[in-house]
Amino acid sequence: MDMNILGFMPALLPVALSPGASFTLVMNSALEGGHRGLFRTLAGTALGIYTHAVLIGLGITAVLVSSPETFALLKVFGTAYLLWLGVMLILSGIKANSGGFADIKHCVTLKQAWLANVLNPKAILFYLTVVSQFAGIKGDVFNYLMLASVHVMVMILWLFAVSQMLIFSVKKTNPLVLKKYVNIAGGMLLIAFSLHNLTQ
Repeated sequence: MDMNILGFMPALLPVALSPGASFTLVMNSALEGGHRGLFRTLAGTALGIYTHAVLIGLGITAVLVSSPETFALLKVFGTAYLLWLGVMLILSGIKANSGGFADIKHCVTLKQAWLANVLNPKAILFYLTVVSQFAGIKGDVFNYLMLASVHVMVMILWLFAVSQMLIFSVKKTNPLVLKKYVNIAGGMLLIAFSLHNLTQ
């Protein structure tokens, strides 16, 4: 087992701590569903990370990426999915502003969080090009799962801390207004991320 976990941390932190699709979905879930919604989205994101670890450990990711047509199709599906999630968040934010929030709120499910991570081309390439450098010479599934566990722990600690600050701020502001701005801004970010993925 020749993994380099210490070397992996500096490569992981900028990715794990920067705002992305998972960050946006977690903020929405924390506001919409409280702690239950937050844990559901964190669990879905963690399952997505472990899925990437298993796929690359088995060599499936390399096969997918080696076929330009297959990877292009995956990018289109991933983009369409993130676009759909982004539109749902924006609509939820608009309805919150009009007073119809309770009827159409959109709380991200575990499956949606998992799919958002698994279909994200950036996550696929991150595990293929970056994580693989720290998985050791053999780079078996166990090594990738160990590195994925480090990724999951960092991600959960960071997103939990940020979402706790957000949930706490609800007590000091109008929750409807906060949800409006978080959902609309989050939806716009998801759309921007998805379109950026398509052009890469």
